[in-house]
Amino acid sequence: MPSEYGPRERMITSTALLIRERGARATSLDAILAHSGAPRGSIYHHFPGGREQLLREATAYAGEFVARQLERKGTDDPLGAIDGLVDEYRANLLATDFRAGCPVVAVAVESGEDGPDLREQVVGAFDRWRQLLAHGFVASGIDAIRADELGVLVIAAFEGALILSRAYRDVAPLETVRGEIRELVQAELGPIKEGSP
Repeated sequence: MPSEYGPRERMITSTALLIRERGARATSLDAILAHSGAPRGSIYHHFPGGREQLLREATAYAGEFVARQLERKGTDDPLGAIDGLVDEYRANLLATDFRAGCPVVAVAVESGEDGPDLREQVVGAFDRWRQLLAHGFVASGIDAIRADELGVLVIAAFEGALILSRAYRDVAPLETVRGEIRELVQAELGPIKEGSP
């Protein structure tokens, strides 16, 4: 993580990175401090709400990270945005020996189970991703309702592929889903291109 990050930013980033590999319940404050290198007293100084506040902010951070990935090409090239996201997570899987998944999904699965209810942050992240994808599809000429449906499908397929790739310890599920998404979106765009002047 960038050296210019202060203790607060380092703790948020470390929390997101640890959650993606261990899950929310298994990510302790001690592990966050060790990973971030932040001083022990800094958690309650920067996060008066304690672990719950830190989990909320780390979930929001992870959601924003994916949103930025999708925004890079989203409007001009929705398939390029999807490819960029898949490439990023493919690299993460390989770099972490298939331990790194999506922190937002990890929180979604565990939210409310003997811990804080973080569904609001999770739903907010998923909604933002869906809207960004749908916006790109609409800009490409796909009907708004269908574009929203495709946004949901892309998120569900991508997250499912990450889980399968981690389980199989193989990027093949992620690549299969990438290919299927591309084929589906290109099929949706085909009639639009054919009907254009």
